[in-house]
Amino acid sequence: MEFIPYSCQNIGQDDIEAVCRVLTSDFVTQGPCVPAFEDAFVTCHQSAHGIAVSSATAGLHIALLALGVGPGARVWTTPNSFVASANCVLYCGAEVDFVDIDPLTRNISVDALRVKLDQAKAGDLLPKVVVSVDFAGFPAELREIRQLADQYKFRILQDASHATGASYLGRPVGSQFADAAVFSFHAVKIITTGEGGMIVTNDESIASSVRLLRTHGITKDPAQMRQNSEGPWYYEQTSLGYNYRMTEFQAALGFSQLKRLEQFKAQRKMLADRYDKLLADLPVILPPRLPDRESAWHLYVLEIDEQRTRSKRAQVFNHLREQNIGVNVHYIPIHTQPFYRNLGFRCGDYPASERYYKRAISIPLFPALTMAQQDRVVDVLRIALKA
Repeated sequence: MEFIPYSCQNIGQDDIEAVCRVLTSDFVTQGPCVPAFEDAFVTCHQSAHGIAVSSATAGLHIALLALGVGPGARVWTTPNSFVASANCVLYCGAEVDFVDIDPLTRNISVDALRVKLDQAKAGDLLPKVVVSVDFAGFPAELREIRQLADQYKFRILQDASHATGASYLGRPVGSQFADAAVFSFHAVKIITTGEGGMIVTNDESIASSVRLLRTHGITKDPAQMRQNSEGPWYYEQTSLGYNYRMTEFQAALGFSQLKRLEQFKAQRKMLADRYDKLLADLPVILPPRLPDRESAWHLYVLEIDEQRTRSKRAQVFNHLREQNIGVNVHYIPIHTQPFYRNLGFRCGDYPASERYYKRAISIPLFPALTMAQQDRVVDVLRIALKA
């Protein structure tokens, strides 16, 4: 029986040839491919600056540092994300807290954020940064979050790891509202470099800071040096940075993949639209749709509607896996993880996130998924929901 994964990379011959050209060139790192990929990506996403990094986690880390996060700072994010969205705060020595999700969008709730901000202002405990996550590729309410940011004086870091190519209010994700946005190029994302990420921003000072931070805090720019250059070899370390660089062959793969972004998006959207029709009569809650934004459709996440079926998520999950359909669950709420419970968080703290998690299941969605495979997923799911 054929195995159908929940997602997988899509590597074409052009991608392979692009990587091979780099491997036989003079540069496998710190050459011309990284800046070319950065330029192409920001053109696509209508942003001023792009800084390629070794992973989206690395991007979140140094973007927070560039936004001034450090010991004593508070940063808020959503529990419904991969742990990296919160871990990056702790890497900076700052304090992390969470805001519950909107049950419809599964993104950070603007209403819950507003209430928490009002309470925090009274106690002088406002966040320095809010990390908003575009879960499953569906853009969060950045316009409303921007209004709150202006009112309460915090910065916005958009975790757009799932959202390459998504759009919000007629503009590409990452082009407006957030101070910076971070994208992921992990193997199962919209485009891939294997591992890798990109920070985009319209703020020159943020861009300059993250460029330094990704390369040990070292500069060769005389304008950033404290002493006169001693020659072409001369460099200065002006801050404590990291080795978060992207390689040339990763950038070549990303540049090649980016050329097919519209193709990938169209195929994912077609499959998502088809799922909506095929699943319309089943006891499940479908992914959100809103007219002011277009998801990148990184994931197609269902919720088992417990009011209409006796089947539990674990039963459905296990039945699909037994039938060689590689479903997954995105995500276990971050605050319920043992590490975060040791920090004082408890089950019950964020009920909307916890309720979503107990019902969620991600079914296969990737550009190479055939309609016949999709039909099999739906047929097996239909049986599981009647169990």
